[in-house]
Amino acid sequence: MKKVTSPGEFQVSIQSSSLVIAVFKADWCGDCKFIDPFMPEVEEKYADRLTFIEVDVDQVGEVSQEQNILGIPSFVAYTDGRELVRFVNKLRKSREEIEQFIGRALDVYHTLHDTPERRDL
Repeated sequence: MKKVTSPGEFQVSIQSSSLVIAVFKADWCGDCKFIDPFMPEVEEKYADRLTFIEVDVDQVGEVSQEQNILGIPSFVAYTDGRELVRFVNKLRKSREEIEQFIGRALDVYHTLHDTPERRDL
């Protein structure tokens, strides 16, 4: 997972036309450490469909404030610089809940990107 180290890098990352999921976390966060063992497998499972970025809320705090991140770990899906869906709360997140969120994010992304272009009549 690519670590974002500045607000500028975050903005560049979410401008992608592909699906980007930002994972907001911190080194001291117990619930963040809980997801660490299985996140590499989750990332690999979806590697052909989306990109994960990691945002350390202490290192890039202004980004988490701008994005209204109230609890960690939190997951927010973006494409073309726009937020699509979020999974943000202060509760521990299971692998199943994270994968359900990813499924929702992929559904929203495909709804936006897979619609046929309108043709003039």
